[in-house]
Amino acid sequence: MSKIATTPQYIKNLLMPSPKSQTGRRVWGIELETTWLPFLTATNVMGDTSIPADALGSPIRLVYDADGSVKFSKSGRPVSKVVKPISESVTLIRQNFVATIQQYSEQVAESKKEEFAKMVEASTIAGRPLIAKDRENLDKAIQLRLEEAMRQAQEEAQHKAQEEATEQTAVGEKERELAVAQ
Repeated sequence: MSKIATTPQYIKNLLMPSPKSQTGRRVWGIELETTWLPFLTATNVMGDTSIPADALGSPIRLVYDADGSVKFSKSGRPVSKVVKPISESVTLIRQNFVATIQQYSEQVAESKKEEFAKMVEASTIAGRPLIAKDRENLDKAIQLRLEEAMRQAQEEAQHKAQEEATEQTAVGEKERELAVAQ
């Protein structure tokens, strides 16, 4: 494995904040219109990909049912999807991205063993009180939910018992009225 002396620029770029707000359709959490389409168009121009022009020109398509009618969601909205050539390209890029950052992490861990181990240890120690606090808060929240559920169950049982008692009283009175009438 090669030794890393400085952080590569492509890794530094990944860590820099971007002032652009994202609002459109997302694929793998990244905006389709302003990021994926320009990137994939550029890769087509450079000859790195061969995504069909119709996929780039109409990247979002309606989904159809087996009978050929437009598919609607339970909320009543038409269902749409990103076309296969784009979604497959994004999947490949995601897999390569993950492999790249894993490789970078392994290279740093190997070439800077002591610093990496110290950072892992310091992070673990720093995280312990936060994990403990979250565990404590979760335990309290679960206990409160349990108590509330028990309270509601008791109220429902009391209400049901009162209804049954009222029904039995009404049935008893009707039986007496019938007996008196005979």
